[in-house]
Amino acid sequence: MELREPAVAYGKQKFTIEEYLAMEEAAVEKHEYYRGELFAMSGAKLPHNTVFGNLFAELAVKLKGKKCRPYGSDQRIHIESNTLFTYPDISIICGEPVTLNNDEWNVLNPAVIIEILSPSTKNYDRGEKFMLYRDIPTLQEYILVDSESIHIEVFRLNAAHRWELEEYNSTEDQLRIKAISEAIPVADIYAGVRMEE
Repeated sequence: MELREPAVAYGKQKFTIEEYLAMEEAAVEKHEYYRGELFAMSGAKLPHNTVFGNLFAELAVKLKGKKCRPYGSDQRIHIESNTLFTYPDISIICGEPVTLNNDEWNVLNPAVIIEILSPSTKNYDRGEKFMLYRDIPTLQEYILVDSESIHIEVFRLNAAHRWELEEYNSTEDQLRIKAISEAIPVADIYAGVRMEE
């Protein structure tokens, strides 16, 4: 998903979480929320959607009947400690989903978050957004998949509770997602995606 500038056309600059949740339930388009500000989200280009479809389909098949389940970008994630409400491209939740006040809307306990990078979002996804995601107590892996070149970055917590980076740059590679004990061929993730020369 692409992020646009803060949505200030609603008659005021800052919103409470309660106002945001009420507005989002009635909204046609999705918004991120962070510290009182709303950020409108727009659609994505074909390469982004193709990578999403490929990866989500692989995860759905591999996790069928298991304790972990993938969710798409309609699933809102909330980080209580820093106020962020966001819609990752893919989140994987292991065990029972825990939601804000049992509302079944706002999941608090993803084990894996996957963002598919677009030119307008890649700096945010690598920088500030990753910093915010690190406040999720259950998060074990954060995966960034470039939609314009064969490049995947996996940040995972090691035994010392520090984030380590593993990169994949070849269609010969297998993307290892340790939190779910699965591997997906990189070639399958990028199947049907035309790379820019």
